[in-house]
Amino acid sequence: MRLFINGETAELPTEFTARQLVEHLKLTGARIALEVNGEIVPRSTYPERRLNDGDRVEVIHAVGGG
Repeated sequence: MRLFINGETAELPTEFTARQLVEHLKLTGARIALEVNGEIVPRSTYPERRLNDGDRVEVIHAVGGG
């Protein structure tokens, strides 16, 4: 399966859910927002939100400041 993650092409060996992608990217527990094809994916739906070949995924990291 091919995804476009933050503008980069990623070839994955199998279909993924949003949760599996976050785990694959080693971002579990990180303060992130996930957007798929221009729509924010609520964290509560990660386990069942399936990703499809060709999806465009943006991972946005929350950065603290002050």
